[in-house]
Amino acid sequence: MRNSEQVDTLKKELLDIFMTLGADEHQARKKQSAVRHLRARRGIELHNEIKRLSEDLSDIEVLEMDTESDIDTH
Repeated sequence: MRNSEQVDTLKKELLDIFMTLGADEHQARKKQSAVRHLRARRGIELHNEIKRLSEDLSDIEVLEMDTESDIDTH
């Protein structure tokens, strides 16, 4: 009886270790996924910011050209 109790205890401990390892791996994958998601989101935001700035600069250049042509004609 004593050996069977030890085997059962050992099985339970091994199962607990296995479950803990599985949970740790799951947490690591979840964290990596969150990091990738945040990087992708920041990349999209950066792209949109650069696009907006480029459009704003184009608008300024057009305004400057209009102003220069108004000055030249007067």
